Amino acid sequence: MKKIFLTFFLIFFVINNSYGASSSSGSKTTSNYDKAVKLIKAAKKYEKKEKTDKANKRYEKAYKLLLKSNKKIPNKADTLNYLGFTARKLGYFEKGENFYLEGLALEPNHNGINEYLGELYVTTNRIELAKERLEILKDCNCKEYLELKEIIEGTKKSKY
Repeated sequence: MKKIFLTFFLIFFVINNSYGASSSSGSKTTSNYDKAVKLIKAAKKYEKKEKTDKANKRYEKAYKLLLKSNKKIPNKADTLNYLGFTARKLGYFEKGENFYLEGLALEPNHNGINEYLGELYVTTNRIELAKERLEILKDCNCKEYLELKEIIEGTKKSKY
């Protein structure tokens, strides 16, 4: 019985110390993509509070980090989605559209890209193109469909 107890204790001790050492040593590095996503989430919160300058500073930082991430690991639809999103938020509509289209070339049914590209089309007064994006999302049973639909119908305001 003592051997079993001692064995469990040793296993617990080894596992606990291994986990603690790796998590406290700071060996995990956060990617530029992950840093950008955090900045985007913070920027969205500032936007809701109508603190546009603070939001734009975070979008600008996120945009720069995403460019680095895309250069290091190209052809990731999620990165291109956020590049399009941050570009759009900063008023770089043509760049944003290009990033979205690159992402759709990789993943034509990417819900986020289709929604955000549709929002860009609404912002740039190309409603028919926005409706095409909505049509692609119609069977996804997702929030992106509902959000784009509300923006196209004018029941929800798009902030770029």
